[in-house]
Amino acid sequence: MLRVVAYVCALLALAHGQTTNVQSCSLNSAPLPINAHIEGCVDPPCILPQGTYVVVNVIFRAPRRIQSMTTVATAHIGLGLPYGLGEAAQTCNYLTNSYCPLLEGEVVQYTLHMFIETFFPAGTNVPVEFRVTEGSGFFAPTLWCIRVPLSIVGPLPSSNISAHNATLTDKV
Repeated sequence: MLRVVAYVCALLALAHGQTTNVQSCSLNSAPLPINAHIEGCVDPPCILPQGTYVVVNVIFRAPRRIQSMTTVATAHIGLGLPYGLGEAAQTCNYLTNSYCPLLEGEVVQYTLHMFIETFFPAGTNVPVEFRVTEGSGFFAPTLWCIRVPLSIVGPLPSSNISAHNATLTDKV
């Protein structure tokens, strides 16, 4: 039991040190997670170069036993425009400290890697909502939701892009 308490305290200390200022979602009344950190971004809008990955780290508490989860990204350009995450939408596959099914009250770390396509127009400024639902489907209950303004910029110079991943921590 003491080990669990120490682990939760360590997670909360880590969360406090790396936090992006996110907002509650506009059309979804789901709670905010314990912590959300978009790598390279503390104060939005988060600057995202074309052809790189945005890395979203989230810590949340399971409100009940959860069998499966789906991640949904929606850009709000007048209307909500869903962005297909492909395999990355399978939230359970990207938990970093646990696995599904989750237990009620379990504190979970999750990491999303979302590619910023080169066809996304540079200069685009758009609020995006990231949410995780229990199971899948349009009416699936939402476990948490964050809203953050993003700004798409041109690609990084090729000398700054690694073979595996370029994030905003690379020097431009």
